[in-house]
Amino acid sequence: MNITAGATTFRRALFATLGVFAVALGIIGVFVPGLPTTEFIIAASYLFARSSPRLEGWLEGNRWFGPVLRRFRETRGMARKTKALALAWMWTGLSISLYVLAASGIGIQLLVLTTGLVGTATILFVVRTTAERQPLILS
Repeated sequence: MNITAGATTFRRALFATLGVFAVALGIIGVFVPGLPTTEFIIAASYLFARSSPRLEGWLEGNRWFGPVLRRFRETRGMARKTKALALAWMWTGLSISLYVLAASGIGIQLLVLTTGLVGTATILFVVRTTAERQPLILS
């Protein structure tokens, strides 16, 4: 095996491992306030596309994550109503987290607040706003 093939194999294994880790974090994010789900699933899709067609197919065929991934891939954005709902749920979770972490000190609370502000800025200014009833071509 030459060095280039070994590096490619290592990179694919690393991306697949990171993708599985991202899916696990996304699933945990369904239950833990303040931990995002969608971002981790999109990251996993990116990593699987570069490492494992089988894992990519599994994720896109998943009944919970597949439709979200296909819609994001097709539209490259979120509807205004979806953005508002995502922000509302995110800040609800962050508020609960800030309350629960009150005894942990201001440093932890500032970290949580900063991640909330970064997430908000990303949703508002980085993720494109699409039409409300954007057709899903890949269904």
